[in-house]
Amino acid sequence: MTLIDLARVGPGSHVTLHYRLARPDGEDIVSTFDERPATLLLGAGQLAPTLEEMMIGMKAGDHSVFRLTPEQGFGPRNPELIQRVKLSTLRENSMVGEDFSPGDLVEFNAPGGGRYAGVLKEVGETSALFDFNHPLAGQELVFEVQIIGII
Repeated sequence: MTLIDLARVGPGSHVTLHYRLARPDGEDIVSTFDERPATLLLGAGQLAPTLEEMMIGMKAGDHSVFRLTPEQGFGPRNPELIQRVKLSTLRENSMVGEDFSPGDLVEFNAPGGGRYAGVLKEVGETSALFDFNHPLAGQELVFEVQIIGII
């Protein structure tokens, strides 16, 4: 047995892997299984911390499938994140001159800098209704991972 055989995924590991995030019905959200594998540095924010934690202790050749609750994924849906935005505010803080339709993901300039995004639900005469929850919030997910190599 060599040191490479003993290598396991840990904090700070460079990991070459295939991964897939999918809905419970099997619909892929993202997958590298039909492409080149990804190489990630654990702890660098390239993958959600919960997903990184699930890989801790795995070794090259391991292949696992994890079911994630909404809390383990993108959190539960928060009804307080469904908010009305004045159309004047929308025009001032989003892309100028764009026409938006329900279902569109709209990015805003945040007060004090930065950006945030919400899904447009409806447009009224003076305001628009947005859902600022992550689009995958409240959903169960499936995380599949195959470890190819660990550096």
